[in-house]
Amino acid sequence: MVNVARVTSQTEAFRLGHQLGNRVFNGVTSSLFGDVFDDMLSGYRVFSHRFVKSFPALSSGFETETELTIHALSLRMPVAEVAAPYRPRPEGSESKLRTYRDGAVILRTIGLMVKEEQPLRFFGAIAVMLAVIAIGLSVPVFVDYARTGLVPRFPTAILASATMLLASLSLFAGLILDSVARGRLEARRMRYLSYEAPGANEEFDADEQQVAKAS
Repeated sequence: MVNVARVTSQTEAFRLGHQLGNRVFNGVTSSLFGDVFDDMLSGYRVFSHRFVKSFPALSSGFETETELTIHALSLRMPVAEVAAPYRPRPEGSESKLRTYRDGAVILRTIGLMVKEEQPLRFFGAIAVMLAVIAIGLSVPVFVDYARTGLVPRFPTAILASATMLLASLSLFAGLILDSVARGRLEARRMRYLSYEAPGANEEFDADEQQVAKAS
């Protein structure tokens, strides 16, 4: 996949909110899946036959660009990015992009893709958050017990225990789903590799011609 990064020196081409959102989403995706693209929300792309056949196309809105990017990075596909000039819209035209609504949809898509592609990281983060809450709730209980030998805060102790139990369940769910995700990733990778790479026939024909000349 070749991604076309939009480059412009005209401030009216990109609204300030769109520039900020684009940078935030690029940074989040790069930290989670790999630092490759400078403009992952660009709609200008070129795909190989392999990519098209392996892409499920589950999204239907502006989050499609996010799904395309994460799909390529997850399967370790050959990717590249080239810069191209980007100009303001013609007068009288209106963008269909809604900054906050579509930004929330894109962020939700990234979260769902992390859950599907990296479940251990997703559920592990939830487990850490729950564990911190449980420890914070249990500290006063342990302080009272160390001072008086009693546990006067039974509701807090029960809540802390339940929260730590949820943290453990989240961690084990992440471990199990991580194994499932690895199996799915291997199957998708093999499906991708089952199609001929671009230029494979030309290289094969060239090798045949060299063999024929040598014989």
